[in-house]
Amino acid sequence: MKKTIRDFDLRGKRVLIRVDYNVPLDKSLNITDDARIQATLPTVRYALDKGAKVILMSHLGRPDGKPVSSMSLSPAAKRLAELLKTEVIQCSDCVGSRVKEELGALNGAASVALLENLRFNPDEEKNTPAFAGALAENGEIYINDAFGSSHRAHASIEGITKFLPSGAGFLLEKEIQYLGDAMQSPKKPFVAILGGSKVSDKIGVVENLIAKVDKILIGGAMAYTFLKVKGVDIGNSKTEKDKTELAKTILDKAARSRVEILLPEDHVCAQKVDEQSPVKIEGPSIPTGWLGVDIGPKTIECFKRALSDAKTVIWNGPMGIFEMRPFAKGSEAVAQTLAGLKGAVTVVGGGDTAACVAAFGLAEKMTHVSTGGGASLEYLEGKVLPGIAALEEQ
Repeated sequence: MKKTIRDFDLRGKRVLIRVDYNVPLDKSLNITDDARIQATLPTVRYALDKGAKVILMSHLGRPDGKPVSSMSLSPAAKRLAELLKTEVIQCSDCVGSRVKEELGALNGAASVALLENLRFNPDEEKNTPAFAGALAENGEIYINDAFGSSHRAHASIEGITKFLPSGAGFLLEKEIQYLGDAMQSPKKPFVAILGGSKVSDKIGVVENLIAKVDKILIGGAMAYTFLKVKGVDIGNSKTEKDKTELAKTILDKAARSRVEILLPEDHVCAQKVDEQSPVKIEGPSIPTGWLGVDIGPKTIECFKRALSDAKTVIWNGPMGIFEMRPFAKGSEAVAQTLAGLKGAVTVVGGGDTAACVAAFGLAEKMTHVSTGGGASLEYLEGKVLPGIAALEEQ
């Protein structure tokens, strides 16, 4: 078990918390979705309640190691101040003497500061010890609450733990708990639902899951590569020609392990990816000139039956192009099925799948929605995440 924020005496201490405020911004630099900021509030409030001075740090976008004004964290500082109803000091940089002066104001009325974008400095991604040490000078205790970045061995994630006592925030602790329990000691039957566009993104996940699950339901564009391997005509559907051998190996491995892999029996088909495009239901074959854009009604019923007695479900990847309303029925049906499962643990992988359940207003009905896209994928693959491995053991 890793140490958590509860394991430290925070009174009067400068607590340096790595958060993931890589939030979407519109052209006017207004935040369009503050979920990542909201998700860190329990950790921030806990530290403040315990009498700590809180110093937050994050990246935003890909500024490539130099300051880019449109990627400043000041909109995040402004939103955080509104949510906490307290002043938040926005620092001009993340290290250096000027930052130390700015943080000096934490002794006054303000108890929260946000360092400027870590990736304005090239040494963040290079994980140089000197930069990690300079970051550490800003605080006395380090807390990682950025699961979405914990698969990166960056200075603010991994390097800094060599300089300060370290532990997990509540958000990171929850991710480790739900993703970890689902993978290590799942209640059976254990069903995985995989979708999204590429087989290549999910190969490691599928291979790791075959040893643990009872069934794997595959939808989204990745299903067409598997269907092609099985000799099903897929029309003009998206497929990864260089991954057909791999898909065949996975199907063989699953058969040997007696893990049932369910593929779409029918499809919502269109002639082009356009909301106005006429659609028809075809299946299992797709005619030439048409492409699959969602799972069809027979598949929805088949997947519902497969999930009816599940006690643990992990879902990573939508069933179709859910951003377009006519192609969202499959993903919505899966989300509603999970929301209605009694006594089951339902874990939704981050990224598109999290956006998908949020779009249908069903995020609250899931046991856990991960905040990390790439990080949750790597966790499901069984990889060790540097940001978690680096934290102190209890």
